[in-house]
Amino acid sequence: MATQPTRHAIPGSERVALPGAKALGAVRGNERIEVTVRLRPRAPLQALAARGVQSDQHPSQRQYLTRDEYEAAHGADAHDVALVTAFAKAHRLSVVETDAARRSVVLSGDAQALDTAFGVALQQYEHESITYRGRTGPITVPAELAGIVEGVFGLDDRPAAEPRFQRYLPTRGLNPHAAASFTPPALAKLYGFPTGLDGSGQCIAIIELGGGYRPKDLKAYFATLGLATPKVKAVLVDHAHNTPTTADGADGEVMLDIEVAGAIAPKATIAVYFAPNTSQGFLDAVTTAVHDKVHKPSVISISWGSAETNWTGQSMTQFDQAFQAAAAMGVTVCVAAGDNGSADGVAGGAAHVDFPASSPNALGCGGTKLLANGSAIGSEVVWNEGTTSSTGGGVSSFFALPAYQAKAQVPSGTGGKAGRGVPDVAGDADPATGYEVRVDGQSFVIGGTSAVAPLWAGLIALMNQGLGHPVGFLNPLLYGSLAGKGLTNDVTAGNNGAFKAKVGWDACTGWGSPRGAALLKALMS
Repeated sequence: MATQPTRHAIPGSERVALPGAKALGAVRGNERIEVTVRLRPRAPLQALAARGVQSDQHPSQRQYLTRDEYEAAHGADAHDVALVTAFAKAHRLSVVETDAARRSVVLSGDAQALDTAFGVALQQYEHESITYRGRTGPITVPAELAGIVEGVFGLDDRPAAEPRFQRYLPTRGLNPHAAASFTPPALAKLYGFPTGLDGSGQCIAIIELGGGYRPKDLKAYFATLGLATPKVKAVLVDHAHNTPTTADGADGEVMLDIEVAGAIAPKATIAVYFAPNTSQGFLDAVTTAVHDKVHKPSVISISWGSAETNWTGQSMTQFDQAFQAAAAMGVTVCVAAGDNGSADGVAGGAAHVDFPASSPNALGCGGTKLLANGSAIGSEVVWNEGTTSSTGGGVSSFFALPAYQAKAQVPSGTGGKAGRGVPDVAGDADPATGYEVRVDGQSFVIGGTSAVAPLWAGLIALMNQGLGHPVGFLNPLLYGSLAGKGLTNDVTAGNNGAFKAKVGWDACTGWGSPRGAALLKALMS
């Protein structure tokens, strides 16, 4: 009897079916599928620490890498790519694309061949209002690829994330009258954003997993603000398209992100990376933006996420590595912290945090309720209008407490473990005090932490312009040399369920909302 070749499970690749999902049977054997294989870096990412890109070192002193330098030092090794190519050939899979910078090899083949190649049994599942292709258990690879292949994405195509925006709807059971609403420039004034800067020379990347924008809507919206329409470019990832539908769908997210970032930094180029809403699509969009040598974004805005418990370990690890790569190249990654309070929408009410905001290499953006008093902030408290309309925040059960949070008094997480505290910063997010936007020819007020990520991304684009060099990874500075200097509006009232606001950092609004010009001045010194 012939012995079976040794196979190795990819760490963190274990999957379970969605709760309550019903298996309908095996996927058709001839169904064509594309997967993204993530390879190890040529040199360990720990080497980045020596360059100061993840430290409290002033951004002007950090040794950022260009995208070409990063690819040469930390991209995939040609020998590893060759091994995966040989593996693909042996299993009747086609190599669609290789990208050394993104450490990605895209393979295509039928379901039967992929089952054999990766040791899985792909099934069709039915869950509530969707059907999806899925798997259970780990992904395995032959011994010669163990340690080389760090993740395989695309076998499972369940929805990965939800947009973190909320339209103001009195029928939601909130206050029947919006307390106030703001244009993004009005919020920029309340938050003291620096004047005389417009984002020239910067590119803001926006990640979208559905929906689309109509140029005529953008032109009309910016005209009402008295601003020229920013240069907006669609970048299509994994066969996705800019496909606007209706204001009730993901268009609300897309338009909110573009309009907020574009109104704050109107002369910045806005590159919108459209991808399918799967873990593969999401990760591929992020790595495409991080390593984009054409548009070269200096800041990335992400307003999609899901509770950590919904992700595989390989997904969270690979996203975090992509954000480490961004830090190495001076790119700031702003991520919405979630809109469902401390439980993050998970049944049972126990505390959970939203990913990818929980990545230690992301700037997690929480939400507040802001009321103006003339041209000044009248009050600002934690956004909490109930479990389905309140800021996310809490303690990661996957990522360890990062060194920069050692003195932040992050509360213990699940089982008393120390973990990464979320969020880092905040901004206006309550739909009742939301953002005036235009979506599919209609005017709406929209809130959610979705709005906070592009708000901070726009501010960072302004600061990058003003400094003449990238801000880069802001977290170590916020918790280190910039802490306690009045550079944010400390939000000390309210809670998001399990966590309460307090003086200093907290798991509701982080360090608070921005004082933009003060922050820039501190970074200039």
